[in-house]
Amino acid sequence: MEQPFKSSASSPSSNTSETIPADLAVEIRKLAHELSNALEIIVQTSYLLGTLGLKEPGSDWLRMMDNGVHKAMDTNLALRNYIKTHTQP
Repeated sequence: MEQPFKSSASSPSSNTSETIPADLAVEIRKLAHELSNALEIIVQTSYLLGTLGLKEPGSDWLRMMDNGVHKAMDTNLALRNYIKTHTQP
């Protein structure tokens, strides 16, 4: 199985001395939230397609989509963690 995306943004050793300006952080958070909403639709659709018992090549395509969805979710989580780490409370 492929390893999930790892970003230095989600590691404890991230450089927290550089902060995102508050107004920019708000906009980035809004975009990350919208991305999360869109990904949730794809995740649920992928799950529902998985319940159909697709035959090849459909099952292969579903597996490819599922892998892509997981990578996108990991990337979005890394983005959200980066924003959280680099924004003033």
